[in-house]
Amino acid sequence: MSFHPAIRPRRLRRTPALRRLAAETRLHPAELILPAFVREGLTEPRAIAAMPGVQQHSLDSLRRAAAEAAEAGVGGVMLFGIPETRDAVGSAADDPDGILNVATRAVAAEVGDALVVQTDLCLDEFTDHGHCGVLDAAGEVANDATLERYAAMAIAQAEAGSALLGLSGMMDGQVAAVRAALDAAGHADTAVLAYSAKYASAFYGPFREAVDSQLTGNRRGYQQDPANRREGVREAELDIAEGADVVMVKPAMSFLDVLSDVAQISPVPVWAYQVSGEAAMIEAAAANGWIDRRAAILESVTGIKRAGADAILSYYAVELAGWLR
Repeated sequence: MSFHPAIRPRRLRRTPALRRLAAETRLHPAELILPAFVREGLTEPRAIAAMPGVQQHSLDSLRRAAAEAAEAGVGGVMLFGIPETRDAVGSAADDPDGILNVATRAVAAEVGDALVVQTDLCLDEFTDHGHCGVLDAAGEVANDATLERYAAMAIAQAEAGSALLGLSGMMDGQVAAVRAALDAAGHADTAVLAYSAKYASAFYGPFREAVDSQLTGNRRGYQQDPANRREGVREAELDIAEGADVVMVKPAMSFLDVLSDVAQISPVPVWAYQVSGEAAMIEAAAANGWIDRRAAILESVTGIKRAGADAILSYYAVELAGWLR
């Protein structure tokens, strides 16, 4: 006697049209944010070996990339600056003529009405020691002295035209310090994105090449321990209480549980960052013929969205937007 089940979930998987209609998670170009690197002194873009398809931009090529992103319907661009000269306190970070602030003005003028121009607010690209803050006499990152530098950076970036500041340094109290500085300087409308749950991850490796990192040692004293889950929610709750407009989990794929936890408790939008190492693994495996590149990209970003991300920073943002449209 053969058995004929009455409940057949496969019915909704039978055809592409049924699968599309029954899909629980959908991606849209407006939910994607393109991270972009601009390097002082370049006249032509420079390839990043560890990140196939990603470049350090000149000002001109950055404008073109931003225009391409806007045309594709991408929601925003997150700018990272790489200065020619670094020092112990990251002086170029809040210099109005520093590369990140110059680039922000250029991109805001080019596409500021079409997408959200965002800026990374951290010192690591600008310091000669590569840490995300200023160092004390013992060589440790000094939290409260760093907050003063972040406040100065926030004002400089807002005045350059950044609509949203990405606080990625993981200093205690950074959201409150930046929010107070912005409000006091007349920038109450500038939004703050808190990298709330940012883990000390091995998957940042290719990013170090992208920003020509000068880091010696590690950042485990201020970025989160990958072993900790509840701490991610605690950090997000603190940032929300301090006035964050958006909170973020980084990296994305290794911390989908944390992303889900934060999404469940957050009254503000929750974003996630598909970091350099995640993209590099996909590229390496695809180059060896081990995986289907397009399918892997779509699956990886869909998984991040499914876990609770309202928007996703991804180096594939423009390419993905083209596929989705």
